[in-house]
Amino acid sequence: MDCRSLAFRQLPHQPALFLAYLEKFEKVKSFYAHVPTMQLVMQVSRKLDYPEERRAEVAAILGKQNVELGAGGETNGNLERLANGAVVVVSGQQVGLFGGPAYAIYKALTAIQIAEELTRSGIDAVPVFWMATEDHDLEEVRHTSWFDAGKLIRFELPDGNVTGKPVGRIPLGDEGERLAREAADLLQKQGGELLAQYLVESYKAEESYGSAFGKLFARLFAQQGLILVDPLDTGLHKIAAPLYQHALAERDELNEKLLQREKDLDRAGFDAQVKVTSKSTLLFRFEDGARQVVTASNGQFLAGERTWAREELTHLTHVEPEKFSPNALFRPVVQDYLLPTVAFIGGPAELSYIAQSEVVYQHLLGRMPVMLPRAGFTLVDAKAGKLLRKYELQVEEVWAGSQDLRHKMEKQSVPGSLAKDFERDQRQISEMLAKLGEKIEALDPTLKGTVEKTKEGIEFHLDKLRRKAGVALDQKEGLLDAYVQHLESLLNPHKALQERELCLLPFLARWGASGLSELQKLCSAKQLGHHFIVEFP
Repeated sequence: MDCRSLAFRQLPHQPALFLAYLEKFEKVKSFYAHVPTMQLVMQVSRKLDYPEERRAEVAAILGKQNVELGAGGETNGNLERLANGAVVVVSGQQVGLFGGPAYAIYKALTAIQIAEELTRSGIDAVPVFWMATEDHDLEEVRHTSWFDAGKLIRFELPDGNVTGKPVGRIPLGDEGERLAREAADLLQKQGGELLAQYLVESYKAEESYGSAFGKLFARLFAQQGLILVDPLDTGLHKIAAPLYQHALAERDELNEKLLQREKDLDRAGFDAQVKVTSKSTLLFRFEDGARQVVTASNGQFLAGERTWAREELTHLTHVEPEKFSPNALFRPVVQDYLLPTVAFIGGPAELSYIAQSEVVYQHLLGRMPVMLPRAGFTLVDAKAGKLLRKYELQVEEVWAGSQDLRHKMEKQSVPGSLAKDFERDQRQISEMLAKLGEKIEALDPTLKGTVEKTKEGIEFHLDKLRRKAGVALDQKEGLLDAYVQHLESLLNPHKALQERELCLLPFLARWGASGLSELQKLCSAKQLGHHFIVEFP
């Protein structure tokens, strides 16, 4: 397996706050509790104060959940370790169709690897994956893109007119099962018989987005013992009820701190990821099956068409806690109240909004895990690897956009002998113009600009002529369009990073049984903060 690493700053569209967190922590240390290092994770592990009664309750609930998802012996063993005092390395993601974008799996692999490294260092740790089943944005999870035979294939389920309903409870129906069988056929053709079986077993008509995702991950990570969490569980809401109560009772102070944090971020030159207003609270409430945002106004709390006094709504957090749900800033705090978390594995956007969540952590929880970046990957298949070498390209040049990519490939399409002629003649013309320019400038210095423009114009037209020669060859052979499509579909799908757009299953089908373990090796704590360009068989 050939690979090379890039710093996150070399990737397109990375949040400035995330880059500063990784590279210039001194600049953002007031927004985070810990430096993102394994040394700090070990310190947090030794100081963690987590109630044993809560540990027993949560471990029992997770045990039941994972049995229902089809967990195997390794996961059951990790659940026993959790019940007996192990700390947790946690990550999570929305429950996207067929596992969602590749980075969901990369998050899980990073959590698994960091937990293993902690355990080897003498701190018993288990990996946990928090499935965002309470999220109500169906549009985010009901489709997925696959790379197959040089092109993109889109699998998509209907929206079903279920606006506001938690995605984890939305059933897949017959269409979900049909799509799973169609996708499984593609996996089988690529040699992924076992993956095809996992997909068909997990995505049945009677399953929901949440249960199907969980069953697929339980199978994918059976050997690593990944523990899955479904936060829609009534029992987990009951345990979290005191935290909901404090979030409402102390809403005014919390909101003031969040508004101040937004100002502090702005003053430091960073954008707040989550908008907070004077009416914001940290909670949603489920009303008539829909997830409604809870707002505050004139001493009252509102959700949908209903209004409560503060005391009344606070009381309901104990009576019916399953009807409350945390927002983006509160969710990680609830997660780490329920779990003995020492490290949270997040992506660029998550680690950016944690800068806002930090004030909620400190106010409500009094502790905070170390925030570590997930590993990132761009996978390059054998054909793409050959094309990159043939046209003397790097993956970064594919990210730059289709126009630049095509121009570079057109130039490299010129036959070898003709290309040498172009290079020789361009060099000779450049030398000739330089000598001529010196003489003209000596005669009249005001003509220097004209000389430079003339030189640039001649070089531009020579370059254009070279590209046109490449286009002429392509029209004769009819290959370049297919090559460009392959590279862009694989490496820059929908003008985004591969890991954010493409499902990983087709790659694993082609790679074989070693694919996940090979990627996991690159998720080591020593290499966090890097994105890997990986060529696979």
